[in-house]
Amino acid sequence: MHISKFAAPEILFGRGSLHQTGECCRRIGANKVFIVSDEGVMAAGWVEKIIKVCQASGLAYELFYDITSNPKDYEIEKGVQRYQFSECDAVLGIGGGSAMDAAKAIAILATNGGIIHEYEGADKIKRPLPPLLMIPTTAGSGSEVSQFSVIVDSSRKIKMTIVSKSLVPDIAITDPQTLVTKDAELTAETGMDVLTHAIEAFVSVAATPLTDVQAKNAISLVSKHLRASTASRTNEEAKAAMAMASLQAGLAFSNAILGAVHAMAHAVGGYLDLPHGKLNAILLPYVMEYNFLAAPERFGQIAALMGQNITDMTAAEAAKRAVYHVKQLASDIGIPQRLSDIGFTEDLILPMSQAASEDVCLVTNPRDIGIHELEMIFRKAL
Repeated sequence: MHISKFAAPEILFGRGSLHQTGECCRRIGANKVFIVSDEGVMAAGWVEKIIKVCQASGLAYELFYDITSNPKDYEIEKGVQRYQFSECDAVLGIGGGSAMDAAKAIAILATNGGIIHEYEGADKIKRPLPPLLMIPTTAGSGSEVSQFSVIVDSSRKIKMTIVSKSLVPDIAITDPQTLVTKDAELTAETGMDVLTHAIEAFVSVAATPLTDVQAKNAISLVSKHLRASTASRTNEEAKAAMAMASLQAGLAFSNAILGAVHAMAHAVGGYLDLPHGKLNAILLPYVMEYNFLAAPERFGQIAALMGQNITDMTAAEAAKRAVYHVKQLASDIGIPQRLSDIGFTEDLILPMSQAASEDVCLVTNPRDIGIHELEMIFRKAL
């Protein structure tokens, strides 16, 4: 009998759910909340709203927002110092993946000590974390429901992937209204991140019926609504659909893990400090082309989920149709088609392949892959 496990936080979803933040903090035992965010989310006004809600519930708080788009190890160290000095008893992350991943990393060191590099890989966390509450303002990283935190090692210039069930937050609050402050470029990039999460989880060797339900619905939602969400900040239907897609893709990949797209994007993103979603969007179709031999029927289903009629196609034909439509979606929303368009050069292929080969996300890639194959994919995507 195959035994599977599905980990998820308590989830609040819907327009206006931000107003439940104070009550949620109280329910997880918080008296003083350490709020982790970034300057962009601060400027959009969402942190101010959260602070007011927390104050209305009688909560004290400490605010830390010295986080960059790819959070660095030294930023985490600074955050931990602030957390310990402030005597907070819970951590609240609000923002995109960077803010939420940083919040998780700060929580790790707050109770486990040491440096964040010691937790790279799977299941290195030994002591319970402070209560965690996450609020995404992008659709998005899925970090609000996942067991992942990704932090840049500034000396090696690579992204460290930390995986542990301890990182699954206690409560996740997803309010689609937060998505209206994102510009078109960020909406497009984070939306393609959602699609990558869903596709990699669906074809992962660790996929289960529970993760499949989440991944399949996320693929369908992104295919139907990402173009509209990118085109208009005020399209409430599209924003709500993308918020749900991000949530479901996050649940899927948190439990089924990911694959080569993320391993490669982590390597390049850490070295060149580029947006994670943009890298995923460029690399996804090239990795799909490589992987479809391992699971052609699954890749064919992806084409169907993207609205394509595959009735008279072979599995291979349907799989290739899926690759084509992923490329088309990315092109329609203004994503560059090649790595060379964003500053990646041929001399980086070998070191980036080496770095990607050591990423934990490769463990669940559906097709065997090593440095040689990673080099080949990077070269095709160049």
